[in-house]
Amino acid sequence: MSSRSPSRLTALNDWVASVAALTQPERIHWCDGSAAEDAALKEAMLADGTLLALNPDTHPGCYLHRSHPGDVARVEHLTFVCTTEREDAGPNNHWMAPAEAHAKMDALFAGCMKGRTMYVIPYCMGPIDSPLSRCGVEITDSPYVVANMRIMTRMGSAALARIEREGHFVKGLHSTGELDPERRFIMHFPEELTIKSYGSGYGGNALLGKKCHALRIASVQARREGWLAEHMLIVGIENPQGQTHYIAAAFPSACGKTNLAMLIPPEGYREKGWKVWTVGDDICWMRPGADGRLYAINPEAGYFGVAPGTSARSNPNALAMLDRDAIFTNVGVTEDNQPWWEGLDDRVPVTDWKGQPYDPAKGPAAHPNARFTVSAKQCPSYSPKAEDPRGVPISAIVFGGRRASLVPLVFEARDWTHGVLVGAGMASETTAAATGAVGVVRRDSMAMKPFCGYNFADYFAHWLSFGASADKLPKIFHVNWFRKGSDGRFLWPGFGDNLRVLEWMLKRCEGKAGAVETPVGLFPRPEDLDLEGLTLSEEARQLLFACDREGWKAEMASIGEYLAEFGPRLPAALEAERQRVVSALEAEAAKAAA
Repeated sequence: MSSRSPSRLTALNDWVASVAALTQPERIHWCDGSAAEDAALKEAMLADGTLLALNPDTHPGCYLHRSHPGDVARVEHLTFVCTTEREDAGPNNHWMAPAEAHAKMDALFAGCMKGRTMYVIPYCMGPIDSPLSRCGVEITDSPYVVANMRIMTRMGSAALARIEREGHFVKGLHSTGELDPERRFIMHFPEELTIKSYGSGYGGNALLGKKCHALRIASVQARREGWLAEHMLIVGIENPQGQTHYIAAAFPSACGKTNLAMLIPPEGYREKGWKVWTVGDDICWMRPGADGRLYAINPEAGYFGVAPGTSARSNPNALAMLDRDAIFTNVGVTEDNQPWWEGLDDRVPVTDWKGQPYDPAKGPAAHPNARFTVSAKQCPSYSPKAEDPRGVPISAIVFGGRRASLVPLVFEARDWTHGVLVGAGMASETTAAATGAVGVVRRDSMAMKPFCGYNFADYFAHWLSFGASADKLPKIFHVNWFRKGSDGRFLWPGFGDNLRVLEWMLKRCEGKAGAVETPVGLFPRPEDLDLEGLTLSEEARQLLFACDREGWKAEMASIGEYLAEFGPRLPAALEAERQRVVSALEAEAAKAAA
């Protein structure tokens, strides 16, 4: 169908008509999100080879999609934030003037949907009836995008009804184009709440509700409206007394984010009655409630997760939800037509992600960024609170990175302002496999470097602005599961044992656990954590809980150099807080030397 009722949908109808005039599709389909629509789309994709059915006995309702070999990941160098003033985008973003960006994109979109169907996807990020949720409409020529958006968002008639009630929405225009890397751009227009993406069918570039809307555009909406849109998991920790506290945590890639969101408690904790509830694994929207606390929703309805490395050992909850009703992208296939990826098990696949006979000499069976798309409700640890329109109250915010040295297992920020500094300065060290150089520290403030839709300096100021109600705000912590010993091995076992650290945090929130004050934060002692049943070496007990004051002086200097990149827009309070930490370190050094 090509039109909708008038009333408050006039703006939407007009926009759809203008896009159709530009792109010239053969037909227009308004998505209602129904099961019948989904089945028909998948039948059409099976017929044209866009989807391949997997083993119906072992993986009912599961499909494989193989993308173009040159279109397998987000393209940050082709991702732009288009603000009127360049400084508003900040040094953390690629910038293009809005008029130039619109002209460039419209030239690409001109006639690009000839012979194709144009799909209009109304969607809601967050529970359909939550005041914290925000709506959008994506126009696309990709049925693969429609199928994925149905899993990842609340998509269809209910979202359209909310858009009609509210009268506003984020506009997203997408076309796979020719899948030519030379004709591929992802443009964001925060001042217009508009996204234009051309030339890619890959999830992060094409599922516009995800990073494009839920982080880059939503971060701007959040700043205007007084909330936070963050690249964070949300997990509920239920203690033996039946109380559940919720934690939001931000980690750069390769730091165990999804594993923590779906954590399975160690056996001793399970026997005592501890439970873990998954609200979200990637994005968190937080807003102050009437009581001053921050309440969070997961704006997504599904997981777009990395398949390689997901196994019964690393993340049994994730694996358990992938045996039905899932879309796999760029994985290998076994002889009996089951999806397979590196790290899954010891079977040998017969076909690689390109559809070629598997030959280990020619590379992995699954692309390293191979993905699965699946409904969040299929996760064994899924929290019913994920659909609570009020959101869940956040007790603690956690930042973390991959650091082989210096940074302890966990520490607590002394207050909100210090916590913002901890988040702004967070970093991970590169590995030899990735860069050819070990230990290169890369700053990734709040894990938002690729996703903040405006100047980081203004973003830090927005975070600091919440400090006025600091007595009700979550405590802020920093963790590092990746500290190494003299033998180069990890000192901490990680995975389920990370619950021991989360328990200490929550006890700190309740004033029931000890800590030692240091210039860089509040550190636990080994005896402050429940380490029962865990064997830690003496070196581990020493390094995981130690404060290397000389090392931290160098770290704070490095953070200072990084923050200076943001120039005079950097909040004075943030630099003052860094100076306070430096002064405290110097005072302790002088005291020790005396």
